[in-house]
Amino acid sequence: MSFTVLVPARMASTRLPGKPLADIGGLPMVVRVAQRAALSAAQRVVVAADHPDIIAACARHGVAAVLTRTDHPTGSDRLAEACALLGLDGTDMVVNVQGDEPLLDPGLIDACAELLARSADCVMSTAAHAIDTPDEFANPNVVKVVLDARGRALYFSRAPIPCWRDRPAPDTWPVPHAPPLRHIGLYAYHAGFLRRFPQLAVSPLETAEALEQLRVLWHGERIAVHVSASRPGPGVDTPEDLARVRALFA
Repeated sequence: MSFTVLVPARMASTRLPGKPLADIGGLPMVVRVAQRAALSAAQRVVVAADHPDIIAACARHGVAAVLTRTDHPTGSDRLAEACALLGLDGTDMVVNVQGDEPLLDPGLIDACAELLARSADCVMSTAAHAIDTPDEFANPNVVKVVLDARGRALYFSRAPIPCWRDRPAPDTWPVPHAPPLRHIGLYAYHAGFLRRFPQLAVSPLETAEALEQLRVLWHGERIAVHVSASRPGPGVDTPEDLARVRALFA
């Protein structure tokens, strides 16, 4: 199995400006992410950045990077440009590791790549883990996914799905069936599909939920889902998240 990890990095974060260059234990966060991804079975790790300062930071620490346009509406669009710049196409496999996940398990990267490699009916794979608290289940910032019998995604939502119709009280927990699943924002694709993704019409479901993976399902494509036995380390979206991750590194 051969695959490339691409790490999209965007300088203009509304909740944490300059996030890719935030210092974590003496290194920029995007460098931490790339170093973590390099512990997987990937043949190479490349940062897809929208700003020369990110490219320069990667160069200082020996991390490969390509400069992409600043006007991409989604991370997948940025990765599609990176695939073109790197000459990736067809069945070349790409794993998208978010640039704000410095604690991501390299084994999870491998699991997503391996799942896609053996799922001929799917254009993508991703990951999820069990939700174990009612607060997490109700949180609209936590994306949930429901699967079919073969482990393919049926739907992603910010709403609490599936809905337990007959629960005796709203706060009843745990649920008496298989636990609901939290989606992990890690994706493996075939580069040919990733380069085709920006040409697909935006789905009304994608617009409503603000989840770009719904564009894939809306167009009739399939997404395989690896269910992890453990949850990944915390990502970084806010200054509070950054402080928590810095403390873990310290």
